[in-house]
Amino acid sequence: MRRAHGILGCCLALLLLPQLLPAARGSPHRLRRQPRPPGSRSGGLAAADAACKNRPLDLVFIVDSSRSVRPEEFEKVKIFLSKMIDTLDVGERTTRVAVMNYASTVKIEFPLRTYFDKASMKEAVSHIEPLSAGTMTGLAIQTAMDEVFTEEMGTRSATFNIPKVVIVVTDGRPQDQVQDVAEKARTAGIEIYAIGVDRADMQSLRIMASEPLDKHVFYVETYGVIEKLTSQFRDTFCAVNVCALGAHDCEQICVSNSGSYLCDCYEGYALNPDKRTCSAVDTCAPGRHDCDQICMRNNGSYVCDCYEGYTLNSDKKTCSPMDMCAPGRHDCAQVCLHNDGSYSCDCYEGYTLNADKKTCSAVDMCEPGRHDCEQVCVRDDLSYTCDCYQGYTLNTDKKTCSRAITSSLVTTEESCKCEAIAALQDSITSHLEALSTKLDEVSEKLEAYQGREQVV
Repeated sequence: MRRAHGILGCCLALLLLPQLLPAARGSPHRLRRQPRPPGSRSGGLAAADAACKNRPLDLVFIVDSSRSVRPEEFEKVKIFLSKMIDTLDVGERTTRVAVMNYASTVKIEFPLRTYFDKASMKEAVSHIEPLSAGTMTGLAIQTAMDEVFTEEMGTRSATFNIPKVVIVVTDGRPQDQVQDVAEKARTAGIEIYAIGVDRADMQSLRIMASEPLDKHVFYVETYGVIEKLTSQFRDTFCAVNVCALGAHDCEQICVSNSGSYLCDCYEGYALNPDKRTCSAVDTCAPGRHDCDQICMRNNGSYVCDCYEGYTLNSDKKTCSPMDMCAPGRHDCAQVCLHNDGSYSCDCYEGYTLNADKKTCSAVDMCEPGRHDCEQVCVRDDLSYTCDCYQGYTLNTDKKTCSRAITSSLVTTEESCKCEAIAALQDSITSHLEALSTKLDEVSEKLEAYQGREQVV
């Protein structure tokens, strides 16, 4: 009876063991989730799944399109590439993708800097055509090192610590030297995955792939099943997105990086030495803007303006002098003069500018020094005319004067008139003198009479 109980206990332990320990199959080891009823998903697990994205990579696909790859098989390769792109977290700050096509020659279909969205990448992949003869795998890897994994072609700087990854897809044996080239690539920090299809030489795959080989070498019997590898690569490239979990101290932008993260800043800001916080860039510092005259900071960017008297052109950068003498732009009473982006006032002839430098007053043209009349200046509106004293006449130059000349030629009639007038004048004078004499006599008699009265 005791033995029966023991056997029963062992059986129960064996039955319960899969529930108590996580299942492990193959390599690498992965935890298997138990099925959950709909709606029972916890918030924490949902957040963790959302955070499990493809870690940022600079990923280059190198695909064999030699003659041994039939057209329909090459179409399967393109489907595999498209499905792989779907599993990646594609973007300028996340995973960048390049595709190379090789046979006896190598063609870079598009480098890492060209596309940052899945739709554009997949469209480009759909137009790739096979190159036919030859299998120069070593040349393809060398070209990737020399021409694709460069900052000019979109590879990110080593300071970002972004993994450089190559996935080679081939169905044959390389016709050139692969071992040394692959070793050089691995030494340069490039991780190489090798996928063999059908007649692929497994030894060559192992020579070019990175360690450990069981995680970097894949084989499928036909191109028809190659797309099944996408899930394996998704799990391989999956990394916990610390940024999505909120477990970071970046002030502005968090960039997930192989289970860790880097901080970045919005446009117009620069990362401080602490690598976490950001400071606004002085966008108006010399060399940072292209304003012709005035640069004004504006929320991490800048706008251009102009000095007084200038206006901003349609390019929003350069300036042109403003027409300050246009109606409504000045306060001159009579004449406005342009003056290097500003203006000054003046007056019409016959007027002078007042002390306010704006208004005008009529000039006294007959003031000394303002006219050239010899004797008399007569104001005439805003000008003048010349005249002469009595007994003088104005010369033909309308300025100088000459003494008037009395004519000695007198007619008989005029002579008679003159004599009559002279006789009348003499008669009047004689009568006046006689009257004056009588008045003197009367005055003397009156004085005498008054003297006698005083005596009495």
